[in-house]
Amino acid sequence: QVQVVESGGGLVQAGGSLRLSCTISGLTFASGMGWFRQALGKEREPVSCITWNGVTTYYSHSAKGRFTISTDNAKNIVYLEMSSLKPEDTAMYYCAAGIYPISAKECDASADYWGQGTQVTVSS
Repeated sequence: QVQVVESGGGLVQAGGSLRLSCTISGLTFASGMGWFRQALGKEREPVSCITWNGVTTYYSHSAKGRFTISTDNAKNIVYLEMSSLKPEDTAMYYCAAGIYPISAKECDASADYWGQGTQVTVSS
């Protein structure tokens, strides 16, 4: 059984930083992974995704230059380092696995596995 567990969310002031972590267990195949977010009243959107080998990454327009995705494949952990946070980054952040396809321009939202989410709140 695949489990996806996020951690690291919280309350931060604008301009601050947070690191989200996601531990994925039970996967028996190499998988694309990523982070999505859903703000109140809005649809879920991809933030950043990475292929299983780390070769290809996707960043949304709002994430480029501020967020960095990385993986520790030995531990099956995917991280999202977020800096220069803005109030509009406030959302529930979800980790996902089993994402395909991933390119520099696309991260498909029909992932196979999802975590429960971790709340990020950025105060102004």
